Amino acid sequence: MNSLEANIRENSTKGQLNAIRNNGNVPAIIYGGKEENQKISISKKLLKTLIEKENFLSSIIALNINGKPLNVLPREVKYHILNDEPTHVDFLRVLPGVKIKIEVPVNFINHEKSPGLKRGGVLNIVRRKVELKCPSEKIPENLTINLDGVDIGESFKISSIKLDNEVTPTIQGRDFVIATLAAPTVMKEPEKPAEAEAAEGEAVAEGAEGAVAGGDGDKPTAEGAKGDKKEGDDKKPTEKKSAEEKK
Repeated sequence: MNSLEANIRENSTKGQLNAIRNNGNVPAIIYGGKEENQKISISKKLLKTLIEKENFLSSIIALNINGKPLNVLPREVKYHILNDEPTHVDFLRVLPGVKIKIEVPVNFINHEKSPGLKRGGVLNIVRRKVELKCPSEKIPENLTINLDGVDIGESFKISSIKLDNEVTPTIQGRDFVIATLAAPTVMKEPEKPAEAEAAEGEAVAEGAEGAVAGGDGDKPTAEGAKGDKKEGDDKKPTEKKSAEEKK
C-alpha cells in the first residue's frame, strides 16, 4: 500500500489556494462516511510519483494526517489546463462494509508459457479494465489471467476469474469476454514503390545494354558503307580521265 504525508489546510479564498500550490503542494479533500469533509494538502512531487504508477485510481493509499493514519481511495484528479500539473484531488474514505463501484485493470501473466502465442497467435484484449462493485476494503489490485497452456481459439470470460463473494462485476446477466487468443493473420506485403521503381530501372538498363550490343553488330555494315565511298573515290579519277580523252 502506498502512503502520503498530508496536512490539514484552512483556507477560504482562491488566493490562499494558489499560495498552497505555489509552495509545491496540492489541495485535496477527503469525503465519505458520517464524518464531515476534511480539507488537506499533499506534496505535489510525491503525488505525481504515485500518479505515474499504474492503477492510481484503484489503489488504496494510507494518508498520514498530522500523525493520524487514514486509508483513502483516490476518486478524481484535476489538472491544470495548460501544463497538466495536478491541481486538486478527491479522496474517498475507506470504510468497512461500504460498497463502491471501481474499475480494476486486467493483468495477463505467463505469456512465454502459452503454446498459442508461441505459434504466432494474437492476444486480443477486449477489456483492459473491468468495473466492479465491492466493499472499499476488498478492492482487488487487479484481475489476473494466466496464459500458461493457453492455445489458439481459447477465450477468457469474467467467469474464469476468481472473485471474492462480495466482489461482483457491475455487468450482470451475461458472461462477458475479457480477451481471446486469435489465430495469426498472415498477409503479403504490397510491393513498395521504391522497389518497383528500382526493378523498372533495372529493366530499362538491361534494354539499353541490348541496344548497345545491337549497335556494335551493325558497325561492320557502317564500315562497309565507308568502303563503298572509297570505291567511289577510286572511280573519280577514271571518270576525269575519260573526260580529258574526250577533249
